[in-house]
Amino acid sequence: MDEKEVDAKIGEVLDELTDLIRETKEYKNYAIQRDKLRQMPDLKRQIDEFRKENYRMQVMSSPEELFDKAYDFEQRYAAFRDNPIVEDFLAAELALCRLLQRVNTEITAGVDFE
Repeated sequence: MDEKEVDAKIGEVLDELTDLIRETKEYKNYAIQRDKLRQMPDLKRQIDEFRKENYRMQVMSSPEELFDKAYDFEQRYAAFRDNPIVEDFLAAELALCRLLQRVNTEITAGVDFE
């Protein structure tokens, strides 16, 4: 196969893979929860802020700082996470992220990429 054929085949396989991912229970549940959340723009904004702060805390903290920052973060957002819509969305998002990580890990391992 020449390079153009390989690129075309990769495109086809990626299309098939994304179609399969959209058929998983993880993606379907995520889409349901996402659509519920889209109907509540204020709550969606709050979740987006929660996610940004969580990301920044994890990326910008040293391992020594992370434990204390995580504890403070959890305390501040405990009541927020008690909202079933928030909890359902975040759980669905996490399940989909784990599925996508598994796919990435398998592809990376399969091409012997270090």
